[in-house]
Amino acid sequence: MTDWLGPAEWTALWLSLKVAFWATLCSLPFGFAAAYALSRGQFWGRQALNILVHLPLVMPPVVTGYLLLLGFGRTGPLGEAFEALFGLVFAFRWTGAALAAAIMGFPLMVRAIRLSLDAIDPGLEEAASTLGASRLRVLRTVTLPLAWPGLLAGAVLGFAKGMGEFGATITFVSNIPGQTQTLALSIDTLLEVPGGEPLALRLALVSIAIAAVALIISEALASRARVRGRG
Repeated sequence: MTDWLGPAEWTALWLSLKVAFWATLCSLPFGFAAAYALSRGQFWGRQALNILVHLPLVMPPVVTGYLLLLGFGRTGPLGEAFEALFGLVFAFRWTGAALAAAIMGFPLMVRAIRLSLDAIDPGLEEAASTLGASRLRVLRTVTLPLAWPGLLAGAVLGFAKGMGEFGATITFVSNIPGQTQTLALSIDTLLEVPGGEPLALRLALVSIAIAAVALIISEALASRARVRGRG
């Protein structure tokens, strides 16, 4: 198996796994908060939040990457703040690739979680509230246990999207081997190199396999969430 891919391709694969893992881990709490607000909240600006969440899904990825560069670049306001406060640099680093992956996968994550929350019978939460449970207690003891398959489905979709992200990543952090060259960027590089097509095809097959497994798992979890939501 080690001969099937070269050292540079293995590096790109492991970097993609690291990027997708941290992107998913860091964005999941925000994804649940956004999904919960959209599913349960009745507030001014709800439609604006819904549009904001789903913008990365419909905008050209290059535009998303450019906006990230403006905001989180070394001279961007957020980039300067993160570097000054936490010593965290995003531009042209794997951390920037993780940020781009998190942004691009966020709409899919929120949508999966929101569907699981919408599938929960409101009567179950109302019954807990009637018995004196606070909103936080209802969330912890009723909502989360019923919605966890949807959370996992959202995490899986976000992870898969992060593994395959290309446009925003290359715009924001460039294509630096060993630093920001993820799976998708490695395929693009190989296609520009004479004789690189066989390795590009192998990486493409790996990407297809990861995406297929992620979709199967996500659908299974979403189905389970619908069943649990009915109590």
